[in-house]
Amino acid sequence: MELKKLQGAIEAILFASGEAVELERMAEALEIDKFTAEKLVQKLMGEYNRGDRGIRILRLEDSYQMCTNSQYGGKVRAALEIRRNTPLSQAAMEVLAVVAYNQPVTKAFVEQVRGVDCSGVITSLMAKGLIEERGRLDLPGRPLLYGTTLNFLRCFGISSPDELPPLPQKEEKEDHQQQASLLEKDSPRAKGL
Repeated sequence: MELKKLQGAIEAILFASGEAVELERMAEALEIDKFTAEKLVQKLMGEYNRGDRGIRILRLEDSYQMCTNSQYGGKVRAALEIRRNTPLSQAAMEVLAVVAYNQPVTKAFVEQVRGVDCSGVITSLMAKGLIEERGRLDLPGRPLLYGTTLNFLRCFGISSPDELPPLPQKEEKEDHQQQASLLEKDSPRAKGL
């Protein structure tokens, strides 16, 4: 199959799916290697992800999905009479951050970090499809483990949790370490005085 037709087939697969499709699955369906499939998807992404296009292709870990350009979200909601989802509360954002940066985590860990009960917030985030159960911890009581979902990646416009911005505490700690090492270099002992 020629490259243009392969690219068209990938476009059709992504459009028809409506969900994220794993790269390996596309490669198998098209009977091509994963490397070639990835190059074709990347080229297609370049065409779609220009600022003026209404459709975008997102990379979500090892999967790809077609979605609308967020700048046209208001128009799409108006045309389809879709109610705007209510924004996440401060508590939900805090729980989501704890899960995203430390996943997989237990409810007890989240509650320890926040200092309050998080049962309702975790249930709400699961209902919104932002977090999911990721198994159980091998401890007494076998507590559930939680992690983020592909929907979380899609909503925040990132390809994987590795793209989350660094935590401010880590930056501050690194800054303090750099300042401490500079002070040690400038100290009289370091200069041999």
